[in-house]
Amino acid sequence: MIYNDIDFDTYFKNYPDKNGYFGKYGGSYVSPELQAAMDEITEAYFTICKSSKFISELRRIRKEFQGRPTPISHLERLSGSIGNVQLYVKREDLNHSGAHKLNHCMGEALLAKYMGKTKVIAETGAGQHGVALATAAAYFGLKCDIYMGAVDIKKQAPNVARMKILGANVIEVTEGLQTLKEAVDAAFEAYSKEYKDAIYCIGSVLGPHPFPVMVRDFQSVVGIEAREQFIGMTGELPDAIVACVGGGSNAAGFFSGFLNDPVDIYGIEPLGRGPKLGDHAASLKYGTEGIMHGFNSIMLKDDQGNPAPVYSCASGLDYPSSGPEHAFLHDLGRVKYDVVGDDDAIDAFYALSRMEGIIPAIESSHAVAYGIKLAKELGRGSVLINLSGRGDKDMDYVIEKYGMR
Repeated sequence: MIYNDIDFDTYFKNYPDKNGYFGKYGGSYVSPELQAAMDEITEAYFTICKSSKFISELRRIRKEFQGRPTPISHLERLSGSIGNVQLYVKREDLNHSGAHKLNHCMGEALLAKYMGKTKVIAETGAGQHGVALATAAAYFGLKCDIYMGAVDIKKQAPNVARMKILGANVIEVTEGLQTLKEAVDAAFEAYSKEYKDAIYCIGSVLGPHPFPVMVRDFQSVVGIEAREQFIGMTGELPDAIVACVGGGSNAAGFFSGFLNDPVDIYGIEPLGRGPKLGDHAASLKYGTEGIMHGFNSIMLKDDQGNPAPVYSCASGLDYPSSGPEHAFLHDLGRVKYDVVGDDDAIDAFYALSRMEGIIPAIESSHAVAYGIKLAKELGRGSVLINLSGRGDKDMDYVIEKYGMR
């Protein structure tokens, strides 16, 4: 399929280029010392990803440990309450540890073992990446440091406990807004001092090259499975697919299975409390080109051009930029990026829970809310939503903040 002069038949061969650019987005903007570490990771990844031994081991782990493939569920009751459009969800909440994050964490930890590293370092917002990496570290016998903002530690107490039970060292970050951006800052600083013995396992499709492409590749299993499963269930492709986008790991993997198909693709960012700067984290909707955390993308900026303060009820989405591939697909128009606010996300959280018996993560609830909205607009057809994680971690926060609905 040709879209805006881009041939999606050969898209994955051409993007990113050898320097990690998706068009003008991506690259690696780090110190010379850290660039040497990035080059080491790049060389190791592009060697190991072609190894039949590595691929075989990762496939075995996905089947025997993660419980893949995860299923697709037809939301029959929720669909019937809306109209004639049929809603489906890809059940990444059933992936071991409760979200899509383990897909790339097992790959990154396996890469760390290949490179002879003894420790993994990461940031986390909602805690799902932290739990997944702590799980992978326990599986492979690696030390694990997880940096997490103080605000998110309070919001995501169940996941903090899980990380600690799994043996991870959870390090509280008290600078700035004490959320995801500050956790990334702290993790990068720690990695710059420990890169000889450790690997920084970035939790999304962002950061310096090769992380955006590496995480996307590990997450592509979601899109590959979903496409095959949906055709097997219905005999056709969905009319539209939807995923939430913060940094964008679940969406990048999910979208990758459908980019070359005649399917409408929607990436949903958090509008939070509204469009005022500081009240949302919708970088693709309201941001401009800029560099942070070692990569060039579209980001939200303050008056001085620095990363702006952001907010979302979903801790995993409150980041002031988005992965460079999402910025590229946004500019191409191949993916339509839109927004959902806190209230609509919480309404969808309860709707899916009570009508289908599935408690979604608040992050995923943004995609569910938009899927419901889209179904009402389409009138007929089918919509496949990536349910990127389960909502056990969010229940206490939702009840305390929003009450029972």
